[in-house]
Amino acid sequence: MRLFSKETYKARREQLKKQIKNGHILIFGNQEAPMNYKANTYRFRQDSNFLYYFGINLPGLVGLIDTESDTDMIFGHELTLDDIIWEGPVEPLSSLAEKVGVGAIAPPEKLASFIHPSQVHYLPPYRGEREIFIKDTLGIKAPASVELIRAVVSQRAMKSAEELAEMTNAVNITRQMHLAAMQATRPDRVEYEVVAEILKTVKSHNGELSYPIIFSVNGQTLHNHFHGNLMKAGRLVLNDSGAETDMGYAGDITRTFPVSGRFTAQQREIYDIVLKMETESIASLRPGIAYRDVHLNANRILLEGLSALGLVNGDLDTMVNEGVGGLFMPHGLGHAIGLDVHDMEDLGEQYVGYREGLERSTQLGLKSLRLAKELETGNVLTVEPGCYFIPELLRKYRLEGIFTQYVNYTRLENYMDFGGVRIEDNVVITQNGHEILGEAIPKTAEEVEKIMAG
Repeated sequence: MRLFSKETYKARREQLKKQIKNGHILIFGNQEAPMNYKANTYRFRQDSNFLYYFGINLPGLVGLIDTESDTDMIFGHELTLDDIIWEGPVEPLSSLAEKVGVGAIAPPEKLASFIHPSQVHYLPPYRGEREIFIKDTLGIKAPASVELIRAVVSQRAMKSAEELAEMTNAVNITRQMHLAAMQATRPDRVEYEVVAEILKTVKSHNGELSYPIIFSVNGQTLHNHFHGNLMKAGRLVLNDSGAETDMGYAGDITRTFPVSGRFTAQQREIYDIVLKMETESIASLRPGIAYRDVHLNANRILLEGLSALGLVNGDLDTMVNEGVGGLFMPHGLGHAIGLDVHDMEDLGEQYVGYREGLERSTQLGLKSLRLAKELETGNVLTVEPGCYFIPELLRKYRLEGIFTQYVNYTRLENYMDFGGVRIEDNVVITQNGHEILGEAIPKTAEEVEKIMAG
């Protein structure tokens, strides 16, 4: 089990104590999740907040940070002989606790005796058994602590050098997954044959998927996890897949490429628009810029490109303000990324991606922007613009007469089997600007065609 240094975890908990000055802080680890009986479980994934503050990647643990006595504890069981027979010997919990700077452990059933229910801070539970444990076993009736949520978000949002090294590793593994996919794609193969190469690649680097693979010739379906289509020449395929390191840090990359290995003229036109959206959005990133503004400018570039193709017509600023871009990019430009691919969203997007005075829009596309607030040094985020031709959406808007003064719906009939294009990289905000994480992954049309030809 890889861990950061003892000093890292102790410093993280000490910083939390400085922000939460009173009461007990509970950080819950995850339990195993059975598939159909207790001993047959899904892959265990530790809670990311527990990984951040306590580091130990084992099920059934709870961390206690006592701000009043300035002590930290871990509640969990050492393995029994029966456990060892079935699972093999592992390092004792007491030894792991010492490695993360915790000197005391106790069985979970004793946790209630160490806390006072009215003085507890905890984070929002996203699993039912945890909510039951909090309310029934511990007798805590108060809701999740907004004070703790804000403190954790402010701390985890700023990635340290050692975290950035892990995330760079995740992106570099992801790079290999995407290269393998490009090289394995050709006409008359089924999507799942390429997905198998992606899985083989991530496993060969001791990684896991950071989210379910999106790989499809139907790239206009934003979260398309079906992999049963036969890939035919003349189609584009969209690959949105990422690796998670054995310490839990995520990569999230998207590339779009032609099944045949060469873009058609129509595909190249749309692809180059999206590439410009991505590269110009990244170029603008720096501390203090509101990501909402970057999203809106990406929409402006999109509409400018579509206008040159005769697919939309009108004043660009007006079309941006009225949300015409959402018809072609109904998702946000990006999100925070770290220990989760959508970092800390279990704590609430209003705390992670927004701030007081900056409310979420109800406009198509903009309403799905997960990160809108001003960027700060140490933030890591995705930049993932796209252009999609979704027949159901386009025909609904045409039938209802929406945007008819701007959109050439007749000409769009030639794009109903186009699919979609998305291009995505992971970027850290630095003191003076930004840096794209990891080794460069082919993304110009020429680079993509060269890889596929090789």
